[in-house]
Amino acid sequence: MDALALGPLLISLPRLYALAAALLLLVLSLALLGLPRGRHVRWFNGVLLVWLIGARLGYVVTHFESFAGAPLDILKFWQPGYQGLAGLFAASVWTIWTLRDHMGRQLGSLALLLGCSALWLALVGWNPLGGSLSLRSLPELTLENLDGEPVALETLTGQPVLINLWATWCPPCLREMPLLEDVANRDDITVVVANQGEELLQVVRYLDDQNLSFDQALLDPQQRLSVIAESPGLPTSLYFDADGRLVEHHVGELSRAQLEAWTSP
Repeated sequence: MDALALGPLLISLPRLYALAAALLLLVLSLALLGLPRGRHVRWFNGVLLVWLIGARLGYVVTHFESFAGAPLDILKFWQPGYQGLAGLFAASVWTIWTLRDHMGRQLGSLALLLGCSALWLALVGWNPLGGSLSLRSLPELTLENLDGEPVALETLTGQPVLINLWATWCPPCLREMPLLEDVANRDDITVVVANQGEELLQVVRYLDDQNLSFDQALLDPQQRLSVIAESPGLPTSLYFDADGRLVEHHVGELSRAQLEAWTSP
């Protein structure tokens, strides 16, 4: 999984690893660079800000079509969508400019920046706190739809299947529901929105109030799917190919670009 539960909060593991790498960069730069305090603060704070902006813009450029229709999504910094190499390039340019009058400190800063960025990428790839899912294919689980009819998840093959675990009390779940409905309206994918732990009336009332319609809106009052998916929290999304094999999973709010990258033909 790519998130860690801390009480009711979900913490993105890539962002947690980024925080660890940033703290290491702070400690090493204080110990090794010998920059005056004020200048170090300016350089370090600038590195963080420029890295975030550069990484975000790099992701936007590589997913331009997804953001073109909803440009305000660029400002949703809490959503996934950062390109590490673009962030490193932007932070390196900032470092070269800020420390242009001292070649030794400039080179030392670039080396630390590169090393900490490499550490972050290694942690994201290794994911020591996340582990791997034991779920490999559509689970053998039967849930009921809003009409009380049984739906066996393992039979939903023949085209890709996106299963989203959600609840009406979960703000990130509600923010991504319109995106999920857009995908559900396509003919080449099956979208399953499996409510976790709530009663029929509560689910129907929310969907009706928001004018949301899903062919596969299911109820999971005992949250069995959360257990099978080893979900640390909501929302959780699982994407299976046409043969029912799990190919993507994400804990937390999905972005439009991420969802389109998963489901593009």
